[in-house]
Order: sequence, then structure tokens, then C-alpha cells
Amino acid sequence: MEAIIMLLVLAVLAVPVAFVLLLTSVLGLKRRVADLERAVGVLQHAAPARREAPAPAPAALAQPGTAPAASEPTLAELVRRQADEATPAPAPAQAPAGSPLPPPLPPAREPAAAATRATASPQPRIAAVPRRPAAENPVLRVVKRWFTVGNVPVKIGVLVALAGVAALLKYASDQGLFQVPLELRLAGIAAAAVGALVFAWRRREHNRVFALSLQGGAIGTLLLVVFAAFKLYGMIDAGPAFALSVVLVAGAALLAVLQNSQNLAAFALLAGYLAPIWLSTGSGNHVALFSYYALVNAAVVAIAWFKAWRLLNLLGFVFTFGIGTVWGASAYVPEKYASTQPFLALFFVFYLLVPLLFARRRPEGRRDLVDGCLVFGTPLVAFSLQAALLEGERMQLAFCALGLAALYAALAWMLLRRRGYELLGQSHAVLAVGFATLAVPLGLSARATASVFALEGAGLVWLGLRRGRLLPQGAGVTLQLAAAVAMLFGYDHAHEDVRAVLNPTAMGMLLLAVAGWASAWAARAHGRTVPAAVFYLWGMAWWAGNCAHEISRFADPALRADLALVLAGATGWLAAEVHRRRPAALLAQTLLAAVALAAPFLFWQGELHQHPLGGGFGALAWLVFGLLGVRGLACLRTDDGSSAGAAQLAWWLLWTLLLSVEGYWVALEARFGQGWEVALVALPWLVLIALSLWRFGWLALPRDATVATPMRTPVLWLGFAVAAAIWLVVLNRPLSPAPLPWLPLLNPAELVQLATLALAAAWLRPPYARGLERLRPIVLAGGGFLLLSASTLRSVHYWGGIGWDGGLLGTGLAQTSLTVVWSVLGVLGWVLGSRRGQRGLWMAGAVLMGVVLAKLVLVDRSHLGNLTGIVSFIAYGVLCMIVGYLAPAPPRTAANVENA
Repeated sequence: MEAIIMLLVLAVLAVPVAFVLLLTSVLGLKRRVADLERAVGVLQHAAPARREAPAPAPAALAQPGTAPAASEPTLAELVRRQADEATPAPAPAQAPAGSPLPPPLPPAREPAAAATRATASPQPRIAAVPRRPAAENPVLRVVKRWFTVGNVPVKIGVLVALAGVAALLKYASDQGLFQVPLELRLAGIAAAAVGALVFAWRRREHNRVFALSLQGGAIGTLLLVVFAAFKLYGMIDAGPAFALSVVLVAGAALLAVLQNSQNLAAFALLAGYLAPIWLSTGSGNHVALFSYYALVNAAVVAIAWFKAWRLLNLLGFVFTFGIGTVWGASAYVPEKYASTQPFLALFFVFYLLVPLLFARRRPEGRRDLVDGCLVFGTPLVAFSLQAALLEGERMQLAFCALGLAALYAALAWMLLRRRGYELLGQSHAVLAVGFATLAVPLGLSARATASVFALEGAGLVWLGLRRGRLLPQGAGVTLQLAAAVAMLFGYDHAHEDVRAVLNPTAMGMLLLAVAGWASAWAARAHGRTVPAAVFYLWGMAWWAGNCAHEISRFADPALRADLALVLAGATGWLAAEVHRRRPAALLAQTLLAAVALAAPFLFWQGELHQHPLGGGFGALAWLVFGLLGVRGLACLRTDDGSSAGAAQLAWWLLWTLLLSVEGYWVALEARFGQGWEVALVALPWLVLIALSLWRFGWLALPRDATVATPMRTPVLWLGFAVAAAIWLVVLNRPLSPAPLPWLPLLNPAELVQLATLALAAAWLRPPYARGLERLRPIVLAGGGFLLLSASTLRSVHYWGGIGWDGGLLGTGLAQTSLTVVWSVLGVLGWVLGSRRGQRGLWMAGAVLMGVVLAKLVLVDRSHLGNLTGIVSFIAYGVLCMIVGYLAPAPPRTAANVENA
């Protein structure tokens, strides 16, 4: 130990020596900086004089006692001259000694004087600014400053003396010179604490902060002495120790009140609550514990009568109920109910009164500030503990909640009649409503609770919005959420419902939906758009859930899709009717959602009874849905919003889809061939496209055609997207026209494909598809080529008796047929392009003929051994000769004609 102390002393002594060495360089730098600042100051004062004084004559420069005019040096030169440790350049004889100014530079217009000055006092060359020294460690800089500023010897001497005193104390301890009885040690500490307390009391008027801090420390020291004497060393029993602690805590509280010190009172209260914990013997006497806390809380109430110290109130509340909760969770048993219930009631009364006393001590204009932690926290925590004591006895808790509701209602009535207590009275009124609400689920079933909560929540939201208060609004939202939770908990009993609609589950869900819609209406009436949307969607969710529950619970499985369709239509129609009176985008979107939901219901109906209009009630369901939808769209007649337009677009697509599905079912039911299936599926989409192109006014009904016009382009795009998809999908299908015979391009499916191309030709021109006109010949030519090629292969399939499989293209008949058809198309392109002067058409025919030639060389040559291959080559040659006769060269462009 002595070696460690000596090392510390040596280290302490060595540190200042090392830093003193660094001090010299620091002081030198400081002197150089001061010189530099003086030089800059002199230059700033000398510059105006030099600008005003005339240039000196050459003769005057040689006169003794006359200082030459100095020219301004650069900052780099000044820094170099001040920082350079070498011998400075010699100054002129006339310059005053010690002047920081550099030798003057001669003006350019006086060469003789410049030469003289250069001879008398040569100028050193301007050097670059020296590199900055490395940054010094900030920690070392602080330590160095401590050892270099002030009386350094005294500081070093104090450190050395402290090291010596430490060594002396260690030596005395080792020799046993400090062996004092433990009782005397604690008594000495207590005496010192009492002396400090007396001193602090006497100094309370002169230095308040110091006196209060010293009083708190002294009382804390005395409490620690009592704790050590009891818990650590067993010098006193639990009773005297507890009594001394109570006396000290009471004394601290008294001192706090006398000196108006909230902090000292908080310290005393904290010590008072902790005293039973650190002085506990483990006996588990909860009556004694809560009796003591009752006295402490009585003191809190007494202080609250005189002082509005919120911190004190919060500390009492937190420790009382916090320690009570911990004790209840660890040591409570039902046998202790009779001895625990009175204390819970007493503590509740204490902290029911404290906020009232707090408000009473507030200034007249600030009594409306509610101590919300105690006003709302006390009943909630106390009721939770009460529920734990009663162990879930629902009826007893229900009566307890009703009693609290009556108590808070009486307090609210009293406070609201007094001026300045309005907010406190409203808070108690909210608590009264809350406990009355809480009594409902405790005494009634979960589903009945949901109904009451939902309506009460809607009323609170309306009241909060009307009065501009956030608290009722939050309470209303909370109640509606609580109603939802109650309904979910009570849903397990839904199987007990015996009749449709008129059952607790349906009524509860309906009231939840109505409460959400009512809240949305109130929020929208007060300009709260976002909350209104949330409330509306909340109500719609419960409405949809209610419909789903009733259908799944009571409807016949074969009719569920039909009922769902009718309910969707009714929902959309009701929303549209409300929209007609109070327009809102969400209402129009509800109609849109109803129409969109009808699409999956359509397929659901097909799964249940083969096709949507079947099953006995399918057609009736669609009739009702159609009437409701038409009325809903009529309510949106003049609405030019995007939601209304999207609803009508979905309406068109829905009925087109329905007709397509029904057409497919008709083809299957009549045992028609695949060609009829394709035709009946695609025909409704072609009708939709045709109406959009030429009779859009009919399609727009029941809405106004002018308002519905923006939807014309989307319906055309979507219609052609579906038609094109069908067109491309059926290219590789045989498309049997049974019961009719096969005829190329005159069978149902290919006629529909031709009609699709014709409609595309009409669409790809102004004013329908602006900007896409250049694609029209490409689409028509490509589509016609693909259609003729597929029709050729189908002719081979049906007339040649070749199977429609992968081997079809490998036959000579198929290849010859394609060669002939493609050659005819190429020849037509050549000839028509030449006759009409359309160079692009002529080039397309030429390219196609080139493709056919490549096909002859690569594919058809393998069939030259049979008749079909020979026909291919002969047909191609004959056609090429015809072209050579009719259109041997491409048509001339306008530029070529002019040049000719």
C-alpha cells in the first residue's frame, strides 16, 4: 500500500514538471501572436497616411532622421517575420528601434530611390506561410493550463500534502489508532447530523437553498443511522426504529411546511413511504403496514389543505397504490379481504379529496387546471384493485361501478355549480358516465354491452365535436372500440341465436355500424374529414360483417350468393341516396365497391347453381341488383367525380362479364362447338366497344352523357384489352363450329375475330385513339395475316382430315397451303402498293415474298418429292411472274417523281 501511495505522489509531482516544460513554448507562441496583432494594428493606422502623403523626393530619402514611407507587406510576410526564430533582416537606419514595420518597398515610378533603398536596406524574399503545428490534445491542454495558471507552487504543495495525509491516515489505521466502538461512531454521525440540522435552521433566512439542502441531508443521515442501528447492527428493536423514523419524517414534513419547501416535503414523504420497507422484519402484518400508510396519506391530505403541491400528491398516490398492488400480487389471499377492503376504500377517499383540495388552493383564474393523473388515475386503479379483491364477482363489481358512478355524478353536479371548477366538474361527469358504462358489461351479456357502448360512444363523439372538447371525443372512440371488443368476446354465443336479424348478435353489430355512421356524420358536419372517413369505414366494416354473419348463419347454402348480391346492391343504393343529399366521395366509392363485389358473387353463383342466372333465384337477384344499381347511378347523375365515373365503368364491365359468362354457359348447355363458345364469350365485349364508339349516350344512362364522357376512353381500352386477349388466345384453337360445317372466315369464332379487327380499325383513328393512328395499318395488317394463317391451318385440319396437334405443321399440305396463302398476300401487297402509290405496302409485300422464298428453301424443299411441295414452288413462281408483269418496281415517292 505504501508503494502505491509513493507512486501516486511521484506521479503527481512529475506531472507539473512535464507541463512546465511545455509552458515555455506556449508563452512564446502567445508573445508572437501579440506582436503579430500589434503589427497588423500599426499597418491599419499607417495605410491611410501613406495614401494621403505625396511621394517623397529621391533626395529626401538620403536625409538623416527621415523615415522612408513603408509599403504594405503581405500577411504571409508578417507571419513569417514574427514566427521566424532566425535573425531578422536589418532595418533602415532611420527606422525607430523595435518597430514591427518591414522595410518599405519603393514605388514603381521612382527607380533611383528604389535602387538607393535596395542598397541601404536589402529586402528579404517573401516566404510562404509556415505549416501549422499539429493540434494539441484538448485534455492535455486543460491539465497544462491548470498547472500553469495561478499559484503553481501552492497547487503542487496541496497535492503533496494530501498524499502525505493519506499516507499518515493509512499508517494510523494499520497501527489500530482508530478503533472506536460502533455505538460511538453512529452517535457521532447522528450528533454531526443534528448539528448540521440546527445550523441549517439558523441559516434559513440568509441562504435558503443551502439551508434546505443541508436540512434534507441531515434528516437523511439520521434516517440512515436509524436504519443501520436496526437492520445492520441490531442495536435497537423494530418498534423504536420505526418510531424514530416516523418522528424524523414528521419533523421533515413540518420543516417543509414551515419553510414552504416542496422539495423538502417530497423528500420527507419519500422517506416516510420507504421506512416500512427498509425497516421490515418480514412478519407480513399488512394491517400495521396499511395503518401506517393511512397516517402518511392523512398527512398528505393535511398538507394539500394548505399547499397546492402537486408533486407531493403524485408521490403519495404512486407509492400508496404501487406498494399496495405489489403486496396484493404477492401476499393477498381471500381470507384477508375483510382487513384489506377498508384500507382500499380509505385510500380511495384520500385521493378523491386531494384533487379537490389541489384545485381549491389554486389561484382564482387557474382552478380549471385539472390534476388528471389523480382525477382519472385514482378511480381506475382503485377499481382495478377492487376487482382483484372480489376475484371476478361480476354482479358485485357492477354494483360497485354503479356506486362510483353515483358518487362522481354527485361531485360533478356540485362542482359544475361553482365558478372556476367547470373542467373539474366535467371530468367527474365523464367518470360518472364511464363507470355507469362499465356497469353494463358487468351486469349484462357481452353483446348487449356492445350495443350500449356503441350508442354511448357515438353520443360522446357528437358531444365532444359540438363543444370542441377532445376528452369526450376520445372517450367516445374508446367506448366504440370497447364495444367491438365486447362483441368479439360475445361472438362465441352467436350459435345460440334462433332467428334471423332479430337476435343479439345482429342487433349488436347493427348498432356498432350505426354508431360509426353517426360519428362520421357528426365529424363531417364539423369539418373533420379524416375522422369522418375513419368512422364511416368502421361502420361499413361492421355492416359487412353483420351481413356475412346473418347469411352464413341463417341462409340456405344455395341462396347465399344471391342474398349477398342483393345486400351488396342495397348497400350501394343506400349510400348513393345519402350521396344525393350530402355528396361525399366515400359514398360514391361505396356504390363502386358494391358493383365491384358483384363480380366475385357472380362466380360464386356459378359455382352454386351452374350459372349466375340459374338456381331459381339467380335471375331475380340480378334483377333486383340491376334496379338498385340503376337507381344508385341515377343518384350520381350529375356527379363528375372520379368515384362516380369509376362506379359506372365498373357497372358496364360487370354486366358485360355477366353476359359473357351466361353466353359460355349457353354454349355448353346447347352442346355447341368451341367456335360458338368463343363467339358468345367475346360478343358482349364487342357490343360494349361498338356502343362506346357510336352510341355512347345509350351506354351512359342513367347518368348524364356529358358527365360520363371521361369514362369513354377507359371503357374502350378495357374492352379492347379483353377482346384482344380473347383474340390471341383462340389463335391456336381449332374452333369447331358444330353443329355447322367449317367454312374459312365464315364460322362464328373467326367472324368475331374479323369484327374485332374492324372495331380496332374504327377505334385507331381520330378522335378515339389520338396519337395511335400510325399503328392502325400495322395492327390491321398483322392481325389479318395471323387470322388468315390460322384460318388456313384450320382448313387443313377440317378439310384435310389432319389432327390439330403438333404434327399439323409438319405435313406437306399445311406447308403448301401456307406458302400459297402467304404468296397471294405478298402479291396483293405488291400490286396494290404499286397501283396506289403506297411504297410501304409494296415493301411489305416484298418482305412477305422474301419470307416465303426463305420458307421454300428451308422448309418446303423437303416436300419436293410429293405433289404438295411441287405445287408450292410452282405457285410461288407463277405469282412472282404476275408481279413482275403488274408491278415490277416499287412506286415512286413524290421526290422521285419531281426528279424524273
